[in-house]
Amino acid sequence: MNTPVRSWNSDRLDIEYPALPSRRYFTIGEAAKLCNLKPHVLRYWEQEFRQIRPVRRNNRRYYQHRDIYQLRQVQSLLHEQGYSIADARQWLSENKRPKKEPKKQVQQPVMTTVALTPKPKPKPEQLLQQTLTELEEVLNILKSI
Repeated sequence: MNTPVRSWNSDRLDIEYPALPSRRYFTIGEAAKLCNLKPHVLRYWEQEFRQIRPVRRNNRRYYQHRDIYQLRQVQSLLHEQGYSIADARQWLSENKRPKKEPKKQVQQPVMTTVALTPKPKPKPEQLLQQTLTELEEVLNILKSI
């Protein structure tokens, strides 16, 4: 049921990892098995690599998929590619996020000042006449229904 999955850099590696179950959280023992490591190694790597931060609840560690992938990446860097811990830490910090593309500069609209003349206020008689006209239109609509 759990078929092994080759690591992301399969041309250089010969470690086969078990497929990740579709669960959200894994205990430290389960995470260690998924990475072919021992739990004490995971605890040590948490101290050395700030990218590995499992969720902690009730003094227990719960690893998510991204944590498992990070652990596998660290294992690849240290064990297969021969990086030192300091070099692996630097590699992870440099390759953590994709490079941001420079923001396109939006051309700001040119503001022009226009002299506005205020509208003259309607006279009260005009407002009354307009209101009466609108009320008659509403009354005609209601009668037609």
